[in-house]
Amino acid sequence: MFAIFIALCALLLPGGDSAELVFAGDAMQHQRQIDAARQPDGSLDYSGYFTALQPYISSADYAVVNLEAPLGGAPYSGYPMFCAHDNYVTALTDAGFDLMLSANNHILDRRDKGVLRTISAFESKGVSWIGVYRDAAHREQHLPFIRDINGFKIAFLNYTYGTNGIEKRTPIVIDYINRDTIASDVSRARENGAELIAVCIHWGDEYKLLPNSTQRSLARYLETLGVDMIIGGHPHVIQPMELRKSEINNRSVLTVYSLGNFISAMRTTDTRGGAMVRVTLGRDADGNAMVTGASYRMVFVQPPVKKGDNFRLLPAESEDVHPSMELRRKGFIHNARTIFDRHNINVPMDTTAIVSQDAVSCPSDTLKGI
Repeated sequence: MFAIFIALCALLLPGGDSAELVFAGDAMQHQRQIDAARQPDGSLDYSGYFTALQPYISSADYAVVNLEAPLGGAPYSGYPMFCAHDNYVTALTDAGFDLMLSANNHILDRRDKGVLRTISAFESKGVSWIGVYRDAAHREQHLPFIRDINGFKIAFLNYTYGTNGIEKRTPIVIDYINRDTIASDVSRARENGAELIAVCIHWGDEYKLLPNSTQRSLARYLETLGVDMIIGGHPHVIQPMELRKSEINNRSVLTVYSLGNFISAMRTTDTRGGAMVRVTLGRDADGNAMVTGASYRMVFVQPPVKKGDNFRLLPAESEDVHPSMELRRKGFIHNARTIFDRHNINVPMDTTAIVSQDAVSCPSDTLKGI
């Protein structure tokens, strides 16, 4: 019934009074990625990473990704203490991403100086971010982070469960999950004119395909605050997505428990890819902003297969996947589709084709037999 309600609301929308958002999962930077990106002159090249998905990402009105590494400067490193090159962010913005999420468990891998350099790098590149700040005054100045997207005033917030036991030693601010803080931030965003609120949250158990009780409890709490979009990451694998009418306030609320990895060098079946969620916004007959729909698209990481190759992110249905990766791709798709088919609520798979110069993407109907 809720899906029918959403469809009827879409029919009532005035012409052009809509917007689309894309959220992606964890953009990781492992040592294998750094090594593959290194050029003969010592520079790091990520220019081909996301070209196959660029048309999909850039077609949205606003796109968000979690940058799971500080920009701490050389030397660059992978797990367990990540540090990405500034060119990595350039590749993400060139792909169409507008906002970097920084509140995650690896943001302190280069300690406080790494956080400060990350902020400075964002500023020098003109890249928007949320989740970390120089000090309390800087946070107060930066938030609420509200963007006017096709006439919709949307607030974005970002929190993490922790930072792997590393504690800050200077006045920098990292937005940790704290219910009182979140409630205050949401209230302040509403007071400053936000019509819709997206909370991007780093939570959950790694490598688990279903959310735990803490995630569900916190999602319920965010719903009571009137949050419209709850977008999760951290488990490195996908988890279910739900779009339903809130029993608390009758607003439509989208909960994505985990988008999994966006790109990484992880090798287990479920970590070789992830999902992006595309969110459609509209207005009801009274002009109130609302989430009117959502769909997901799976992505798969193609690692280097010969010397000189780099990592590439592909639509999971892409025919450009190397034959050596075909069984791994099928395994990832099978497990992800099983979770989504069993547990998703009103969030179907996006079956539109992506046309790009770099890879061939066929309609996602080809996934039905996998």
